[in-house]
Amino acid sequence: MSGAALGLEIVFVFFLALFLLHRYGDFKKQHRLVIVGTLLAWYLCFLIVFILPLDVSTTIYNRCKHAAANSSPTESSNITGLYAAATPVPSQRPCFKPWSYIPDGIMPIFWRVVYWTSQFLTWILLPFMQSYARSGGFSITGKIKTALIENAIYYGTYLLIFGAFLIYVAVNPHLHLEWNQLQTIGIAAANTWGLFLLVLLLGYGLVEIPRSYWNGAKRGYLLMKTYFKAAKLMTEKADAEETLEDVMEEVRKVNESIKYNHPLRKCVDTILKKCPVEYQEKMGRNMDDYEDFDEKHNTYPSEKSLVKLHKQVIYSVQRHRRTQVQWQILLEQAFYLEDVAKNETSATCQFVHTFQSPEPENRFIQYFYNPTVEWYWECLLRPWFYRVLAVVLSIFSVIVVWSECTFFSTTPVLSLFAVFIQLAEKTYNYIYIEIACFLSIFFLSICVYSTVFRIRVFNYYYLASHHQTDAYSLLFSGMLFCRLTPPLCLNFLGLTHMDSSISHQNTQPTAYTSIMGSMKVLSFIADGFYIYYPMLVVILCIATYFSLGTRCLNLLGFQQFMGDNDMTSDLVDEGKELIRREKRKRQRQEEGESRRREWKERYGHSREDSTRNRNVHIDPKESNFSDISTNRSASKYTRANNRTERDRIELLQDAEPLDFNAETFTDDPLESESGRYQPGGRYLSMSRSRIFDDV
Repeated sequence: MSGAALGLEIVFVFFLALFLLHRYGDFKKQHRLVIVGTLLAWYLCFLIVFILPLDVSTTIYNRCKHAAANSSPTESSNITGLYAAATPVPSQRPCFKPWSYIPDGIMPIFWRVVYWTSQFLTWILLPFMQSYARSGGFSITGKIKTALIENAIYYGTYLLIFGAFLIYVAVNPHLHLEWNQLQTIGIAAANTWGLFLLVLLLGYGLVEIPRSYWNGAKRGYLLMKTYFKAAKLMTEKADAEETLEDVMEEVRKVNESIKYNHPLRKCVDTILKKCPVEYQEKMGRNMDDYEDFDEKHNTYPSEKSLVKLHKQVIYSVQRHRRTQVQWQILLEQAFYLEDVAKNETSATCQFVHTFQSPEPENRFIQYFYNPTVEWYWECLLRPWFYRVLAVVLSIFSVIVVWSECTFFSTTPVLSLFAVFIQLAEKTYNYIYIEIACFLSIFFLSICVYSTVFRIRVFNYYYLASHHQTDAYSLLFSGMLFCRLTPPLCLNFLGLTHMDSSISHQNTQPTAYTSIMGSMKVLSFIADGFYIYYPMLVVILCIATYFSLGTRCLNLLGFQQFMGDNDMTSDLVDEGKELIRREKRKRQRQEEGESRRREWKERYGHSREDSTRNRNVHIDPKESNFSDISTNRSASKYTRANNRTERDRIELLQDAEPLDFNAETFTDDPLESESGRYQPGGRYLSMSRSRIFDDV
């Protein structure tokens, strides 16, 4: 089993990162380099989280092996005898390899490759790819040039700081730094920046995640929040549509001014390809292909202005598409939550949907997740499950906060994570060690990463599911993950006292800690910032519990969902009315489609039967009177079936409502031919048949 666990986790984490990226990104429309860069960043960060428990168990085994090698032969023989007798004392159990043991020399190389690759991505490649993806250039060279200019200040700042530090070291005669020490200083600077952001995100996630599940168990809470989101999303949707209209108007003007023989026409064609199809069709009409652009002395836009317009088109189209998809998803969620609220008082214990799902469900799911099971889960079991899960997550949050404030204490050991690991280390229960380490670091990662997926920086950074995230946000999330994961793992090793700089013990460090170097070079960071700064998580948790950040955003004009706010109540009422309007609209559409199907089935078969009977009665041998009989039968069919056919066509076609105050009507071709129209907008067929009484 040596190395098998490592290989399995490498493959599993790759597919996990690929699944999440497929949920948020769009493999068909986004650039391949953006997909590959984001996938690599997510994959490396998730891989560090999953592989670190194996590193901990392997380090504990190496410590035991090292201690057994340094012990006396008599002591070793006594331990072996106890093991042979199958009655071992827990504190004297011998060293045996864990099932997931990784051979010596593999983990240091593995961590070095993973760490430095992630740092190269987050500090050099991904920022450059961000500017490249957001650029509106029409060629690869133009996009690279724009990306270099935008990142000149970004890269120049780091070079300036590093150059000033090297000059200070060279001038000061008391400082003699080697390459390893310079490498350690660079790692410490990157981890310090990441730890500063890590504590902010962790303090929010430790409180918000348990509270979201607890509030989700309340009746009507999710529905009210959905109404609130609907009101905000409708405003954003209207703004996106207005922005798209303005940008398309600019594109139309450019398209009309720059003709097909203009040198910049290729740039205009590139812009048109990024526009929606309906706008492309409108702009493609009434174009004079042979008009010479030199004949008229018009002012033509420059290539720089076209680059700016191209950038605006990409942004506006992406935003418009995202709001449209999110609106449809939110409508489905609101309809389903309203169905849950209605079915809670059902006496039949059968879950009834107002609208059927547009996509056919799997038969296997329909068999096991039938309406009865769905009713018990949605109306009875899920609220209690959410409450129990919220309590469990709250206990984990309390343990994390306590350990963050006490992990520096080694005698006595106050960190609960360190207590659990040390108890398992005495018995060399590697399965328990790996499970405890995995659950601990997985909970920390969920608190941090979920906050990254939830936060939104206006419209510049926003991770939207259902393939609606733009390239800039995907790359920015990859940068955040690569900067947050190394300090997160170091913080976890400090909580479990596996970091020798925290435990102050002369023991073998983990392979992950060894590549970070000794922090004694910067003692004020190792003994000060790394120990006392995580205590601020207590203040952040208190601020999140009392929703201080939400209240501040409300004061600044950014509406947030708060139960005791008048603005929230107004937006909830507005969203409720919007959902009600969309619900009535969908009901009318479904009723119209069902009525069309019924009329088509009823009159479609009668028409086929009458046509078949008419063809049977015609005698093909009477060639002399073929024209006369054909005309007579046609007129007879027209007179007999005129009213039925007219009614069916009027019902099936989607025409605009008639203006009954108008003096003339020419929309109905049947009326103009048969002369059955009366002045005043009244149809004889409608008055006689009364076919619209059931509408």
